[in-house]
Amino acid sequence: MGKITGFMEYSRQASSSADPLTRIQNFNEFHSPVSAETRQEQAARCMDCGVPFCQSCLHLNGAYSGCPLHNLIPEWNDLLYTGAWEAALSRLLKTASFPEFTGRVCPALCEAACTCGGLMDDAVTIRENELALIEYGFAHQLIAPRPRVSRSDKKIAVIGSGPAGLAAADLLNRRGHQVTVYEKADRPGGLLMYGIPNMKLDKHVIERRVNLMKAEGVQFLLGVEVGTDVTPASLTAEYDAVLLCCGAQNPRDLSVKGRETAKGVYFAVDFLSQTTKSLLDSDLKDGQYISAQDKHVIIVGGGDTGNDCCATAIRHGCRSLVQLEMMPQPPLQRSDTNPWPEWPRIAKTDYGQQEAIAVFGHDPRLYETTVKELLSDADGQLKEAVIVSLAFKPDPATGRMIPYEVPGSEKTLPCELLLIACGFTGPAPALINAFELQTAPSSAVQTIDGGYATNVPKVFAAGDMRRGQSLVVWAIAEGRAAAAAIDEYLMGYTCLAK
Repeated sequence: MGKITGFMEYSRQASSSADPLTRIQNFNEFHSPVSAETRQEQAARCMDCGVPFCQSCLHLNGAYSGCPLHNLIPEWNDLLYTGAWEAALSRLLKTASFPEFTGRVCPALCEAACTCGGLMDDAVTIRENELALIEYGFAHQLIAPRPRVSRSDKKIAVIGSGPAGLAAADLLNRRGHQVTVYEKADRPGGLLMYGIPNMKLDKHVIERRVNLMKAEGVQFLLGVEVGTDVTPASLTAEYDAVLLCCGAQNPRDLSVKGRETAKGVYFAVDFLSQTTKSLLDSDLKDGQYISAQDKHVIIVGGGDTGNDCCATAIRHGCRSLVQLEMMPQPPLQRSDTNPWPEWPRIAKTDYGQQEAIAVFGHDPRLYETTVKELLSDADGQLKEAVIVSLAFKPDPATGRMIPYEVPGSEKTLPCELLLIACGFTGPAPALINAFELQTAPSSAVQTIDGGYATNVPKVFAAGDMRRGQSLVVWAIAEGRAAAAAIDEYLMGYTCLAK
């Protein structure tokens, strides 16, 4: 390492964020990067640690810690420290397809495993270093179209243009195959485009990457729904391989009294996607979205999607906001049973909750709480929600802790908009049935021997469709691995990294 004492000389300095009360006035990204000189100092904090857990992606105690892409983090941090930005970017792009995405939305599994953060001080700003490198590349025309001079005669259809589909399409196209991406929405990007709010991932970033892929030869067909507009049989007849990257689209519902009749109950994915589409189409002037303005809002689900709903509802101008989480609040610090380099199971206050605190003066989250009943007025419009506290006891059969309602703990809260952010149960059943795919007990697509080929000849699957609901970085890793599997299937060998 060029600066072996860097971690002792420099403290962690992350990018600054706009004040919550300022940033909620719009849907723009709100982080301001540090200077190039400071960024190089931050890279100098990367230790010559010997065993870089940051890039190892270890499965420890039920969770992953470290980068699923196995990014060569110490290498490009060292190059960045010495000012060799172009060389550092080159090393980053050996393993990372879209650092401009992961550098914005990844929860930084790499930083959770960072030796500097685990044993010495705060973790190295790995995610922000990654983002700085890719944005440097775009700003200095280092990221430019490189069309293939020669092509194979193999044609591949990629169904779905989320992170897995884009990653696979990008590598297969670079390999020289002819790639066509089918997307049912009006814009490419999948959950990157419509599942993640604009303030976390500005949509011009996706458009920039897609335009680059188009210039390199990838074809995108938008507004085409496979199984409705195009049959599986026609795809397998036209293409040498078909890769399904359609995500886990089936949202988990809320089974409580009043759910079926109450007007004002929506899935989080619909709430978020409609807001983004209206924002892009008309700057929200068309009114074609689920509005939280002047409404009492309850969000069921304490994860990242629930947090995104918090931030979006606040930008709409909601009257009040409550976020329900059925699990207990995590500890503020690591417990003795959760040592580094495991993923830290600790409480965090994300940007949406920070904004709620600034607007309403308190954290919106209620832990160990769920909805028991929804109450509507005479016209069927949702007006109140009965919530109830939960406690946990061991299941006699499995020993696992299961929730039960605490008697007498019911409370009634005003609620005119209830958003269900409880995750997804698997791919869309219609698509599974159309392709006659086998599914695992988790409802994800079952592949052969844990690989990417399905039970249907020529058909492969990757991303959330194969592994279940997961992170953007995992979807990219799946897309890259599926591309290698398809290339080997078509050519008998592959030079793509598996």
